[in-house]
Amino acid sequence: MSLLQRIQNKNQDTATPSTIRSSVENSEKKIIPNNPLSSSQTTNHSSLTQNNLSAINHQNETFKKKLHSQILKAIKKDSIENIIHRIDETVVEIIKEDESFLNVDRKKIVNALINNLTGYGPINPLLLDPDVSEVMVNGPYRVYAERNGKLEQTDIKFEDNEHVMHIIEKIVAPLGRRIDESSPMVDARLPDGSRVNAIIPPLALNGPTITIRKFSKDPFTIENLIHFSTLTREMAVFLEACVKARLNIFISGGTGSGKTTTLNVLSSFIPNNERIITIEDAAELQLLQDHVISLESRPPNIEGKGAITIRDLVRNSLRMRPERIVVGEVRGGEALDMLQAMNTGHDGSLATGHSNSPRDMIARLETMVLMAGMELPIKAIREQIGSAIHLIVQQSRLKDGSRKITHITEVQGLEGDVIVLQDIFVFKQKGLNANGKIVGNLSPTGIRPKFYEQLIDSGIHIPTAVFMGEEDWGI
Repeated sequence: MSLLQRIQNKNQDTATPSTIRSSVENSEKKIIPNNPLSSSQTTNHSSLTQNNLSAINHQNETFKKKLHSQILKAIKKDSIENIIHRIDETVVEIIKEDESFLNVDRKKIVNALINNLTGYGPINPLLLDPDVSEVMVNGPYRVYAERNGKLEQTDIKFEDNEHVMHIIEKIVAPLGRRIDESSPMVDARLPDGSRVNAIIPPLALNGPTITIRKFSKDPFTIENLIHFSTLTREMAVFLEACVKARLNIFISGGTGSGKTTTLNVLSSFIPNNERIITIEDAAELQLLQDHVISLESRPPNIEGKGAITIRDLVRNSLRMRPERIVVGEVRGGEALDMLQAMNTGHDGSLATGHSNSPRDMIARLETMVLMAGMELPIKAIREQIGSAIHLIVQQSRLKDGSRKITHITEVQGLEGDVIVLQDIFVFKQKGLNANGKIVGNLSPTGIRPKFYEQLIDSGIHIPTAVFMGEEDWGI
């Protein structure tokens, strides 16, 4: 069995990185009291020349390689958790053999090795940081993180391209996926549902590249989105009513705008006694209802066969007696099957798609239906869209990094050759505050949707004041 397989097989063992680090730090105090960066030596350290610093870095790297080599040998005979719990003994043995390692930064080196063995290498601290929403590895020496909607470069570095490749393999192998020169791109997910995309040379010229969209351990609720100023409470009440009344809703927006998060929140409004089927490229949705079936597409194997597309899964889901179909992202010919499902009794379906506005989403749907290979007249396609979709929720990532629902738009049907859209709520930007944050209001347009009677027939009553434009709810 390979080293990678052994590491993967032990990832779920009882030893956790936090308890291991605690053990290492405690044992470290007992073993070697000398610390080159202790308070009594701070003054001397600050006066080190560049040559001294280079020598220390070289010594740290040499020690790290020796310790890593000892661990690799031990893995062949013992489990990872036992090896890590005895890592302090290994450190002592190496230092006894060569006392020049007395002044190495043991804590930093041991933590880095533990991250490699039990986590995802140098980026493990970022994945554990709740303030980080996205991690981007641009080759071995440039790692970026998104905090509060803003990207920043970190001081984290990998050793080389092989080190990055090892982490990619560690992510994709448990999912039965592969990445190599013949298949240099892959979509995957972490155990917590975080979305992962990896692309490697020869396609990625800067070296192996990883993009991780983190998911909260506890799924966001509508109260979280209200707190984040993504939408107002009035909009939340309206959207909850639309989901419970089994309206077909499309969530549109650009990359990183928060579409999947909003889809997950809206899906939480589906009653617990309904059968829900989710369809995704990489399973990300975290629904808490009891009767949920999650389906995931599959890429082709090494021979180019065996691929299962989103369209295949949408077709198959229609035979599974779904009461709700939730599609993570519609991006191709599955749009036709989704529209037909919405028009043939599968009300209350939810899906997302990429677009910059509700009108653009309609145009993209027309294009995606044509991608199904059916030579349908454009008017027939528009009739399908106009009768299938009731509501488009447009979400955007603004220049200050905030994410807001900028439009809630009703699809009123086809008039002539044009699909009529009517905004129910819109975001009105007013300017910037002293901190550079966008200031604006999410306001009703004063128009009551045509499907208002359908809400009432479903036993859901929304005060008409919610749709009146006299009052703005500030953001």
